[in-house]
Amino acid sequence: MSMSFERYMLDMVQPMRDDLTRLGIEELRTPEDVEAKLPGAKGTALVVVNSVCGCAAGQCRPGVAQALQNDLTPDHLFTVFAGQDKEATAKAREYFAPYPPSSPSIALMKDGELVHFIERHQIENRSAADIAADLTSAFERFCR
Repeated sequence: MSMSFERYMLDMVQPMRDDLTRLGIEELRTPEDVEAKLPGAKGTALVVVNSVCGCAAGQCRPGVAQALQNDLTPDHLFTVFAGQDKEATAKAREYFAPYPPSSPSIALMKDGELVHFIERHQIENRSAADIAADLTSAFERFCR
């Protein structure tokens, strides 16, 4: 029985994608998707840079899920997948300056401008509850 590496990766990564899309977060899979959504997003937009690493699974995605239970949430919810949708991720990262590439990471934008950013080093040694608290605080500040 033979399975291509590409098919294997798609099968392995799909549950990681589903962790976010089942929350109503829209995947941006191409640079064109990113360009069509991010610069023109009126109001607030959350952009989660997803990853296959343990801190994405244990802290980032669960923290985002908890934060989205807040009464006040961003107007738009997006995700790109680092290492999987490489070109889309690179395009999204252009909007996260001056921060260097980091995955996982979480950006909050308001009217196309970055207003809050959580880098990998702020995810990997914190709990999902800590990340959720950080995000809900940012939501309360910027999503009004």
